[in-house]
Amino acid sequence: MKKSKKTILYIGNDNSAITGYVNTMHTLSTLLSTEGYKIIRSSSKQNKILRLLDMCWTTIKNRKRVDYIFIDTYSSLNFYFAFVTSQLARLFSIKYITILHGGDLPNRIKRSKKKSKMIFSNSYMNISPSDYLKKAFEEQGFKVNYIPNILELDFCEFKERKTLRPRLLWVRAFKHLYNPVMAIEVLNLLKEHYPKASLCMIGPAKDDSFDLVKEKVKQHKLEEDVEFTGVLSKEDWHKKSEEYDIFINTTNFDNTPVSVMEIMALGLPVVSTNVGGMPFLVKHNNEGILVEKENPSEMTKEICNILNEGAYEMTLNARARVESFSWNVVKKQWFEILK
Repeated sequence: MKKSKKTILYIGNDNSAITGYVNTMHTLSTLLSTEGYKIIRSSSKQNKILRLLDMCWTTIKNRKRVDYIFIDTYSSLNFYFAFVTSQLARLFSIKYITILHGGDLPNRIKRSKKKSKMIFSNSYMNISPSDYLKKAFEEQGFKVNYIPNILELDFCEFKERKTLRPRLLWVRAFKHLYNPVMAIEVLNLLKEHYPKASLCMIGPAKDDSFDLVKEKVKQHKLEEDVEFTGVLSKEDWHKKSEEYDIFINTTNFDNTPVSVMEIMALGLPVVSTNVGGMPFLVKHNNEGILVEKENPSEMTKEICNILNEGAYEMTLNARARVESFSWNVVKKQWFEILK
């Protein structure tokens, strides 16, 4: 029986059971629970107003029993959730730890300087899963500790791909931020060189970018070449990835996405836009390929190079890179903070 440890209230979007995606909140809280920590999570409410109210009420209700509050912190509307709950933590003198997410967060702290100072200058600790965000926050005068996102390597079986086919995989939510339309443009260009090229897009529709993608597919007559799976569980999309040979990441903003880390562990060569934290995660021409954002021609050219020249050594380097993100390594950093 594990020794009882500290009690942690984790504030974030606790939606894994609903969406089917295992997010960072779910992974970290589950793993800490297995180490003996008591975890309270908030909130699973889908309505944003109800979610904020639930976060506040959970904080108030548990103010005398929690040792720490974890607060997932993003750049958009969820930034205000972090602001409100962090100030409640200050009111009740509870140590709170912000966990930084999102490639656009550096712009948010510049736009919201007063609120950012109230959040990040008064926290017990600010945790960044990437050197990219760590550097951006330190440039604004905030102290930040680096702890990478956790990769559950036991669920990521490496597949050798010594011969590559023009079968592309894309895994992300359909949001303008992630530029899913570019994936269709890349496929259309690739088919000029490889007529049998195909694309699988895995993820939920979050805004009208999904409709724009479908229109682009119809425009280029690619209906037979593009598969949309919707949301898949981690186990299912990992299994699906075995049918494909190259992963493309078309985003305009990014931090260190767990989906890309998982792909590196699974053995697909990565071709990604060179944005946000990607150059901190992927060393160009060593662990993957980085291209200019919103440049489908450059991405297509690099995919052709991979198909012609191979990328087996690159995938081995990528796997070695992400093995440092396993729980057995990362947990020691969390234990040091929570002692």
